[in-house]
Amino acid sequence: MKAYTPEDLVLYLYHEMETSQRQVLEEALETDWTLREKMGVLKTTLERLDRRLESPRTEVILNILRYASNTQVQTVP
Repeated sequence: MKAYTPEDLVLYLYHEMETSQRQVLEEALETDWTLREKMGVLKTTLERLDRRLESPRTEVILNILRYASNTQVQTVP
């Protein structure tokens, strides 16, 4: 059995692998639980990277507000 690299798995997930190689990898995924586990972790990671950040975390917003309230405004005479 071929040892698949993370790059091979990324090619598979992004549908950039040749059809013949894709079929061989799919057969390997059916029998190799370690490879399936690696594929699952990589798939989850790629999904998280593809998600768009909607807004900053609440903690970040609160830190900005706290900093702003503690900062004095200086006026020019």
